Amino acid sequence: MLSAAFRRGTLGFRTAVLRQAHRNASNVVALRGGQVANHDRVFRADVIVENGKIQAVGENLEVPVGAREIDCTGKYVMPGGIDPHTHLDMPFMGDVTCDDFFTGHCAALAGGTTLHVDFALPINHDLEEGLKVWKEKAKIAAMDYCFHMAVTGWNDKVCNLARLIHRCR
Repeated sequence: MLSAAFRRGTLGFRTAVLRQAHRNASNVVALRGGQVANHDRVFRADVIVENGKIQAVGENLEVPVGAREIDCTGKYVMPGGIDPHTHLDMPFMGDVTCDDFFTGHCAALAGGTTLHVDFALPINHDLEEGLKVWKEKAKIAAMDYCFHMAVTGWNDKVCNLARLIHRCR
């Protein structure tokens, strides 16, 4: 689909096509000829990824025009792992864990983990304040993450948890 500027006549056809090709090229990656390792088998295949999401897996896939191609011959192509419970930059018994969101993510990525679920602590039993603090800590993140929290005390704010959950979406 060509841009609105081209449809309005304020952008030349060649420029519109080049811009669209650049947008397509920057968000599509084709992993070619690797050994795809799934939960049930290993097989030779191509993987097309667009905007960070797998769009197709199969043999000899047609590569979209402008996609970045990576030759994976002789290499394994695996989905990333999920670490469901981490403690990054977390205070505990007068100390703080040694890894923050950057160093912990670098180590995780080196081992094939691509998503982690960090344990975010409420601040003085305040879930919202705890979430705010952990979001600030995560600004140096190097991969996908999310949080889980423990209810450490019951108060009116906890009763309004639905509002907090809705805001986190």
